[in-house]
Amino acid sequence: MSRAIGRLVLRRIGFAVPVLVIVAFGIFLLAAASPFDPIHQYYGVEIFGASAADVAAVRAQLGLDEPVLVQFWQWATGVSGGDLGVSRSFRQPVAQVVAERLPWTILLAATGLALAVVIALVLGTVAAWRQGGWVDRFVTAIGHALEGVPPFVLALLSIAVFSLGLGWLPVAGLTDAGTSVSFGQVAKHLALPALVLGISQSPWLVLHVRQSMLTSLSEDHVTGARARGLAERVVVLRHALPTALLPFVTLIGARVPELVTGAVLVEEVFSWPGLAAAVVTAATAVDYPLLAILTLVATAAVLLGSLLADIAAIVLDPRVAADG
Repeated sequence: MSRAIGRLVLRRIGFAVPVLVIVAFGIFLLAAASPFDPIHQYYGVEIFGASAADVAAVRAQLGLDEPVLVQFWQWATGVSGGDLGVSRSFRQPVAQVVAERLPWTILLAATGLALAVVIALVLGTVAAWRQGGWVDRFVTAIGHALEGVPPFVLALLSIAVFSLGLGWLPVAGLTDAGTSVSFGQVAKHLALPALVLGISQSPWLVLHVRQSMLTSLSEDHVTGARARGLAERVVVLRHALPTALLPFVTLIGARVPELVTGAVLVEEVFSWPGLAAAVVTAATAVDYPLLAILTLVATAAVLLGSLLADIAAIVLDPRVAADG
């Protein structure tokens, strides 16, 4: 099994490198076609008082007068040497911007995914166990209804109810105004955005677990367990559920792109200090170095999620072929 996993990892790394290069180059091409002028975003309102000579000098200093291919090559050679460049929009090294914001995005995404998995396993299993009952009908109806609701709509509704209406949870930010970062403060401010992100990702997972459980409950080994007189709870949790977990793990890996998109939207609504604000700022400012790195981080997260899902599938069922 370890050899199969090792070969899978090597194949995925070999696949990921050209994908990341193509994605980064595509970002440079799209940014070059953007209607925004990076030098105007760099100057801000001061552009109206700057002379043409000063603007041209700054453009040359930033390398914006070079063709997009030259800019990409200079950026790529710098990244390969460990230099991620300097963000023009934040006036900071790109590595510093990412290091300050990435941990908070990971915290939000991981918490939201964990909540979505728990919700899916509990509700999907109960719905399949009580197929046709009111719980099954309720869970299925809510799942289908939430499939078409964007995360930012859920976020705004949750703020209206739990923050503005009931006053239970804070509206936005990482901590209360003037309060230092602490576990209690972060947990309180994380609760609502993580819950929104988890609920927004759960409908597909709940419905998938329900369907997988229904299929598993009709298989021979489950029928045999019932024929041996085992309690229904034992049959469901120890015989049917493990069989249903394999496709569920694969689905989690496929949902990583949606999780990344959902996390960006939720961060924007709740003013969470993650990478979302940096993505928006870098896009509007045509900040090549920062925009490219942030896109590569998101792409790498998707590729890593797919890899981890495949590894988990191999571990859960060694019969699965590790064909990459």
